[in-house]
Amino acid sequence: MTTKEKIIELLKVNKKLTSRQLCEKLGITRQALNKHIKKLIESGVVIKQGNTKGTVYILSEGRKRPKPYKKVTRRFEITGLSEADVFEQFAALLELKELLRKNVYDIIEYSFTEILNNAIEHSNSSACDVDMIVDFYNVEFVIRDYGIGLYNSVAKKFGFADEEEALFNLMKGKLTTMPERHTGEGIFFVSRAGDFVQFRSHRLIMVFDNLKRDVFVGKKRFIKGTEVIFKIRRRSKRKSEEIFALYAPEEFDYKFEKTKVNVKLLSKSLISRSQAKRMLFGLEKFREVILDFNGVEVMGQSFADEVFRVFKKLHPDVKINVVNINAAVERMISHVKEVDKKI
Repeated sequence: MTTKEKIIELLKVNKKLTSRQLCEKLGITRQALNKHIKKLIESGVVIKQGNTKGTVYILSEGRKRPKPYKKVTRRFEITGLSEADVFEQFAALLELKELLRKNVYDIIEYSFTEILNNAIEHSNSSACDVDMIVDFYNVEFVIRDYGIGLYNSVAKKFGFADEEEALFNLMKGKLTTMPERHTGEGIFFVSRAGDFVQFRSHRLIMVFDNLKRDVFVGKKRFIKGTEVIFKIRRRSKRKSEEIFALYAPEEFDYKFEKTKVNVKLLSKSLISRSQAKRMLFGLEKFREVILDFNGVEVMGQSFADEVFRVFKKLHPDVKINVVNINAAVERMISHVKEVDKKI
């Protein structure tokens, strides 16, 4: 019998139980219980009653409580579509202002309108599908167009070798196919605003798991156009102004002048100058760059020299900070800096 099945049987017998009682009867930790009870609540099998110390769990009648309990799905013709009007329509139908904390509502409004605007102005798609879901724990939206594809569009505009290179550079921010109308900030900030954000186009998928502070890039079956999935907990304490403050801080007059690059997405082995140049593309537009080397195993002298000596001399006003470096990478960076002092 699984833990979930044991919880159900205990609630059948006892009618209602607290978290403490369930933990004692099951012999598991509160953290383990929360993992299982959350799934049961989401699926409508268990209902949570009360708050804090008075919280008890009971079985729902007939186990028919729907999941999700609020969902809206619409298809829109893109010509003449207003992202703000669509959001207002969804917000009203789902009663978002009543269900969500203000900070979560603000994040959803910003992220939804940014992504839908991208579909309207960049996708060359005639239509898009929009879903928004509110369940017991999360609010989620999915926006799918059937156009030219996010990474394909960027690759063609900037002449990148392939869509993977386009994806890597898109993540830095300030990259847009319409510089006369957009700053290129939207995708960068949206990717950091949710608990889970996924950008899928053609065969490439880019996932930001901000709860685990991790980024993943992979490949799946081909889909036409672009699909974006955005999810955030209804009780999240994340605030949009705090997200902007990380990369558009007061010291930079609240301008988007700071970025972070997850270097491992380029490669776990950084050897050549050509790799370094690919990583450095567009970074001269920023005043501060954080290079996150988490997952990078090897760095060659040529790569390090291009980044920490050549780029530094060409762009002395750009501050480069490194984080999550292993001992081997740290030694190579130190070596290049020492050589630079002697030249």
